[in-house]
Amino acid sequence: MPSPTLTVDAGPHDRRECPVEFHVPEDFAAAGAYVLAADDGTLLSTQPEKDGRYRFVLPNLDAGRTQTFRLEAASESIGEQSVAMKDTGGAVAISLRGEPVTRYIYSGVPARPYFYPLYAPGQTPVTRAYPMVQDAPGETRDHPHHRSLWIAHGEVNDADNWSEEPGHACTRHERFERIVSGPVFGSFSSKSLWTRLDGAPLLTESLSVTLWDTEGDYRLLDFAIELSASHGDVHFGDTKEGGILSVRVASELDVPRTGRITNVYCGIDEAETWGKAAHWCDYSGRVAGIPVGIAVMDHPHSFRHPTHWHVRNYGLMTANPFAYAAYTGGIKEGSHTLKSGNSLAFRYRVVLHRNSCADARINGRYLDFVTPPRVTVSL
Repeated sequence: MPSPTLTVDAGPHDRRECPVEFHVPEDFAAAGAYVLAADDGTLLSTQPEKDGRYRFVLPNLDAGRTQTFRLEAASESIGEQSVAMKDTGGAVAISLRGEPVTRYIYSGVPARPYFYPLYAPGQTPVTRAYPMVQDAPGETRDHPHHRSLWIAHGEVNDADNWSEEPGHACTRHERFERIVSGPVFGSFSSKSLWTRLDGAPLLTESLSVTLWDTEGDYRLLDFAIELSASHGDVHFGDTKEGGILSVRVASELDVPRTGRITNVYCGIDEAETWGKAAHWCDYSGRVAGIPVGIAVMDHPHSFRHPTHWHVRNYGLMTANPFAYAAYTGGIKEGSHTLKSGNSLAFRYRVVLHRNSCADARINGRYLDFVTPPRVTVSL
């Protein structure tokens, strides 16, 4: 049987280090591993998902162009683990081609799991070391609950699962449902319980995190977060003290130093981005003289997309879709009651990048996320 061909259509935008998916024809029999082979000698690894989809990373395809690949059976050796996820006991170490990207720290935490550190390409840290490192030179030391990258909200059935002040609520990691390493992506899925300080349950968090096998100027982390009312109704209060996915950037990226905040509408810094709804928000500047940044992108499938942003010049960037009263001076009200048995879903892509927001073409990377290239498979 001849090998199927895969035609990838960039569409009207340039594609750079772009995750793509496709389905293998049912009547194409192969040894379980596939490689994409182009006439110019390009070879791309593929990796299956549980539902029959296959995924690969498209390195580069210019707007208006197509690229055709042969889908061929490959030896198992093609599937080296470029993206590694390893539970080390208390943390999942996440690495790309042998270089650490971040760690998901879930045990021994004062309030909730968090991701620390986060490295842009070239191993430049883009999130703050404090309070994990108490004496990091040049770091600010405010808001000790701002732990690099975390998931939280400040008013959940009147419980504070945002701060680490006396009486705060907690997120308690319960188990991993899968941990996968591979040639195209690594991923883990976990279950956690949001509780009051005394352990009384509030809701269940389902988290899935995927790191892609990118090269060059980008590292991509995808977050799928589901909050389920597993123990009765859940009221999410209208407070700016919170956010679903939050980042505290490295202090050198703070706006008073080298940093600049940018959103999809070209709003600049806190005055033009705080409280505004936007498809993405980016924090860029220089760390140790190296131009780097971190962008958070909100997918259309997220609750209340496009999210509003609680983003500050002092280094905080958080996707908070609830704080309408603060954002509008009381004109709107943003609380939400999730009925028992129902869920809220959020999807974000975190882009760790070299260069400024403009030079990294973050808007193009957002389009990669929400409107990836079209793939046609033919026999």
